[in-house]
Amino acid sequence: MLVYFRQTGYNFFMSKAVFPGSFDPPTNGHLNIIQRASKMFEEVDVLIAINEEKKYFFSQEERLNFLKELVSPYKNVSVHTWNGLVVDYAEQNHANVLIRGVRNVTDFGYEFDLSLMNYTLNSNIETIFMPTEQKFLLLKSSLIKELAKLGGDITGMVPEIVEKALKDKYSKNIV
Repeated sequence: MLVYFRQTGYNFFMSKAVFPGSFDPPTNGHLNIIQRASKMFEEVDVLIAINEEKKYFFSQEERLNFLKELVSPYKNVSVHTWNGLVVDYAEQNHANVLIRGVRNVTDFGYEFDLSLMNYTLNSNIETIFMPTEQKFLLLKSSLIKELAKLGGDITGMVPEIVEKALKDKYSKNIV
């Protein structure tokens, strides 16, 4: 696993981490990161970041409900929503680590720049990058939605509850 942080000496298991994202929709790649993070940290907050400027396919409530159900097996993982800077959420909730999942070098470049900005905003919060497992490399929420819209098979890309919700919305033309 690739881990990037500026300082050494962290005992991550004694830390609280935040895994932010839009999760529109949550994918099996997201769940893989959550499952692995739950083993590394004492607490993990999955944070549904809300951006009023962005149009989401699933409502905030739908994404919250999906994730609450999906993380229920992990006793140290909770789900929250936030409309603001992720580093502000982390500070207010006593988390010192942000988790960012990366699939490829393009993701890494974007996430690296974001981590530098977050560090500038709050140098007490570190970022770690977790590469996805190889089988999840192509799982991108926007591509999954496109595939579902066109009637493609998304089995194995998203959890069953998300697959059903995508199929229901597209079959009823609720988009």
